[in-house]
Amino acid sequence: MPDRSNRADHVRIYEVGPRDGLQNEATPIATETKLRFIELLADAGLAEIEATSFVAPTAIPQLADAEELLATLPRRPGVRYPVLVPNLRGLSRAQAAGADAIAVFTAASDAFTERNIGMTVAASLETFAPVLARAGELYWWRRGYVSTAFGCPYTGAVDPDRAVEVGLHLLELGVDEVCFGDTIGVGVPRQVTELTARAIAAGIPLERIAYHFHDTRGTALANVVAGLDAGIRCFDAAAGGTGGCPYAPGAAGNLATEDLVYLLDASLVEHGVRLEGVLEAARFIAAALGKPLASKVGQAGGWDPATGAAVGRG
Repeated sequence: MPDRSNRADHVRIYEVGPRDGLQNEATPIATETKLRFIELLADAGLAEIEATSFVAPTAIPQLADAEELLATLPRRPGVRYPVLVPNLRGLSRAQAAGADAIAVFTAASDAFTERNIGMTVAASLETFAPVLARAGELYWWRRGYVSTAFGCPYTGAVDPDRAVEVGLHLLELGVDEVCFGDTIGVGVPRQVTELTARAIAAGIPLERIAYHFHDTRGTALANVVAGLDAGIRCFDAAAGGTGGCPYAPGAAGNLATEDLVYLLDASLVEHGVRLEGVLEAARFIAAALGKPLASKVGQAGGWDPATGAAVGRG
């Protein structure tokens, strides 16, 4: 399995393209296409790939094939395939399909959770308690998302202490990692620095913090740099910059994995992922969705400083 220590000299790239990247897409994607997408991501060296969601198929029809996909997904040594689960029923479905790592999903804003999952933050934590307890009994890896950590589309700015409070509750419930999400892409580096400092001061270990940035307003990479400077060593990304939030009009999608890989490569930060492999996966899923590859590195390719030439362009 992937190294969970978050070594100071290594960044973990947590790929969310197959789940968060596809769940809001109008274009239906065949299971075989999703499997090939995941295979290409693993070929590129990504060791954590959030594969699908066991939310009710009626709620997210794009991921209605969760059982089939996870059960037929070729397992590779050193690669983890977490799945999103909302409740004990979802956990049972995931277990039957062969899951061994899960993520649960709440937020820092009641207004958001009430519209998104039909309950308050407190109620969501009560729902997750038996889910996380059972996953712990099964020795599964567990992650907890705190969405709207920087801003809510219904109530505006979010107090970072509120996001930290929810993160602490998730730790108490047994998660291995807390991922703070900029769900609508309003955060800036100053806020990343502040939230990280407050989380650490409140007792959330630095090595158990991850960030999930959306690039809605073009600040995702700047936020990654602020996170790196604060000592964060896990960042979410989606190949091709797919996904986004239905509550953020005009959202540009998740931080593109290829853009993140280029930044880390140029910054001489170890991460273990091949840019050209990610670009192959990004172009594959963009074609399947019938969309142009809109990420910056997807359009320009990487760059060879020895020759000055672009590399990996389609």
